[in-house]
Amino acid sequence: MSGAEPRTFRSMFISDVHLGSKAAKAEFLIDFLRHHDADIIYLVGDIVDGWRLRRSWHWPQSHNDVVQKLLRKARKGASITYIAGNHDEFARQFQGVHFGGIVVADRAIHETADGKRLLVIHGDQFDTVVHNARWLAYLGDYAYDAAMLVNRVITRLRQVLGLPYWSFSSWAKVKVKKAVNFIGSFQTVLTEEARRSHVDGVICGHIHHAAIESYEDVQYINTGDWVESCTAVVEHFDGRMEILHWAHVLPETPVGSEVLVPIDIKGREVQAA
Repeated sequence: MSGAEPRTFRSMFISDVHLGSKAAKAEFLIDFLRHHDADIIYLVGDIVDGWRLRRSWHWPQSHNDVVQKLLRKARKGASITYIAGNHDEFARQFQGVHFGGIVVADRAIHETADGKRLLVIHGDQFDTVVHNARWLAYLGDYAYDAAMLVNRVITRLRQVLGLPYWSFSSWAKVKVKKAVNFIGSFQTVLTEEARRSHVDGVICGHIHHAAIESYEDVQYINTGDWVESCTAVVEHFDGRMEILHWAHVLPETPVGSEVLVPIDIKGREVQAA
């Protein structure tokens, strides 16, 4: 797809980039944004990782390039809304403020081309650990850092062996029963919030697990993340929603590049459409 025109969608939803952390796959996101565009873009929380930046400063040029890429899309006319998450909760004090054409919000209502109303929210507001046991959330964050360190070691080894990218932390989620149960509970709580908000569905992030599912009359959509699964959700011009994987952007992957093998909640590889 080198030199090809980017695929254009009506709207695009990206979350959990975690700029400022070593786990952020900023180069992958830049590559994805180079090949995909949208009239409406939602940044669904945890775009910047304030928790890690407070511990130690990490901001390579690639992280700055992501910001510049998004600002450039705003200058070209894209409507961009930044939904604050728990890792970038500092942004919540700037609700309604515009930064370079990007407006900050705590939540938003998106109306699809086919008339559905979707609540757009990060989702941390419904994570009881984040709100009721903040120390445990921070402890979990350190544990997550350790898992991502293991992930990087495995990635390097697999590169040497010529094997595709494989996410240890994603694998752990689908294998550990408690993690699977948490994902299911999170989905249930978010769909209940959609019903309370009198909308047709919810688009969120937070748990780093991309999904599009229906719970009776409510559609649950999770954008995934850009530290493990490297996924985004897009809306086609007819209102159809779809999960896109960075690994499927290019038909061929250059030698030495990491290749993402996305998996579903049962650990099965997700095939490209």
